[in-house]
Amino acid sequence: MVSAVEANKITLRDLINQFGLQRVDTDNFFLEWQTNLPELTTSDQQLLDKVRLGFLNLLDYPPMLEDSVRMAVLDPILFIGNFYLAPFEVRSEEAIELILKDEDTIVRGKIDTLILKEQLWVMVIESKRASFSVEQGLAQILAYMLARPQTDTPTFGMITTGGSFIFIKLVNGNNPQYATSKLFGTRNSGDLYDVLRILKRLIQ
Repeated sequence: MVSAVEANKITLRDLINQFGLQRVDTDNFFLEWQTNLPELTTSDQQLLDKVRLGFLNLLDYPPMLEDSVRMAVLDPILFIGNFYLAPFEVRSEEAIELILKDEDTIVRGKIDTLILKEQLWVMVIESKRASFSVEQGLAQILAYMLARPQTDTPTFGMITTGGSFIFIKLVNGNNPQYATSKLFGTRNSGDLYDVLRILKRLIQ
C-alpha cells in the first residue's frame, strides 16, 4: 500500500537515503550566485530600500506569518525584478508529487512560488515564517526541485523567511548534487540588492 507524506515532513536524510543526494562544497559548482551579476537601476535600489523598511516595520507588529513574508518582501522583489512580465510565468501553490525509490511513499506538497520560462522550471521559491530558519525549508525545497520533470538542466531555488535569503542549485541525475549560496539578510544594507541581482542572473 502506497503511503503519502507531506513535503514539509521530509528530511535531508530521507533524500540522501532515497536519491543519493549529495552536498557539494566546492565554490565552482555554484558560481551563478557569484559571477556575472547584472547591475540594478537607481529606481530598483530605491524600491528595494522601501521593501527593507517595510519588513523592519512589520517586525514591530508580531507575529509575522508566511503570508506577510510573501506580501511584504517576496512579491515586491518579484515585481521589481519584472518576473510577472513575459516571458515569465509565475504560479503560486503549485502541487507536486515525488515518488520515493521504494515506491511505497509519495511526497506531496505545494510550491509557494514557481517561476517558469517556456515551461521550464527556472526558480522554485519557498517562503517561511519570519521566526523560522531557512534551514527548516531546505529539505522541502530540494524535494520540490527533485520532482521537476526536466532533469537535463540545473534547477535553482530560493528560500526566504523575509529576514533571510538563501539560494540553492540542484543538478539532478543518478546521484543528485546540490549546493547553497551564502545567507543574505534583509537587515543588512545592500543585501536585497544582491538578492535581486542573483534572481535576475539565475533566470537568464
